Amino acid sequence: MQTLRTPDDRFLNLPGYNFEPHYAEINDQDGGTLRVHYLDEGPAGAAPILLMHGEPSWSYLYRHMIPGLVAAGHRVIAPDQVGFGRSDKPTEQSDYTYARHVAWMSDLVIDHLDLRNVTLFCQDWGGLIGLRIVAADPDRFARLIVSNTGMPDGRGTPSEAFLNWQEFSQTTPDFSVGTLLQMSTVTELSDDVVAAYDAPFPDDTYKAGARIWPALVPTSTDDPEAPANTEAWKVLSAFAKPVLCCFSDSDPVTAGGEKVFMKHVRGAAGQPHTTIEAAGHMVQEDKGVELADLVNNFIATTS
Repeated sequence: MQTLRTPDDRFLNLPGYNFEPHYAEINDQDGGTLRVHYLDEGPAGAAPILLMHGEPSWSYLYRHMIPGLVAAGHRVIAPDQVGFGRSDKPTEQSDYTYARHVAWMSDLVIDHLDLRNVTLFCQDWGGLIGLRIVAADPDRFARLIVSNTGMPDGRGTPSEAFLNWQEFSQTTPDFSVGTLLQMSTVTELSDDVVAAYDAPFPDDTYKAGARIWPALVPTSTDDPEAPANTEAWKVLSAFAKPVLCCFSDSDPVTAGGEKVFMKHVRGAAGQPHTTIEAAGHMVQEDKGVELADLVNNFIATTS
């Protein structure tokens, strides 16, 4: 496996992102290692909040949430998925599989950091990966907060918006990450924020993971990861600890996805599920401060 590592100077002076980088060496599942970046803010002895990002963002997406969570006394862990942010980037699209992404983040969360009593906040691919980690080791997790995400096993019908996005990601000659982030928000992003989302990707050779990720979402039962997600749903459905849905009101890709969790996950019953208003798919960018307050309140009322 050949990899690229974004130069450090690409991450200097990014607006609102003054966090110390942390790194871990993990198994690349191909006979070598990968360096994975994560943020680790707040008191080391506090129960951790794990913030999992999705496509095509990185931990920069959580810069509005982290200060409020830390101010409430929480430890906050925000990894960059392999292929994104300051984490290493395998150069071939074939290097990326759903199963490898789960293994890579499991290596970080379980083997390297050994996180316990975790509150998971997951959005987009952060849910597809994070919820698989929950299903594999549910005792490590105290509660779940799911936003604009899912864990498809190929049995449902994908939204037209998602299928269009999937086709676009594989065919467009210009895969501009910053532009895609702007298209996924209600807020008008400043030029320097758009540039910050582009920072991990100096050129297209760094974008193999970002390009292929939409194509790895299971959309039929023939997908190689569909059976694993079906099995994971069995565990997740029985998860009795608190589960909160906070989907946004302006995301055509995951609209209505909260109903699956509310109907099928035991711990979601009776919880104060919330629709985040005036927010797009990247709800953390549009309403990060509001989300931090929601997370803090949910932890306080379910501890």
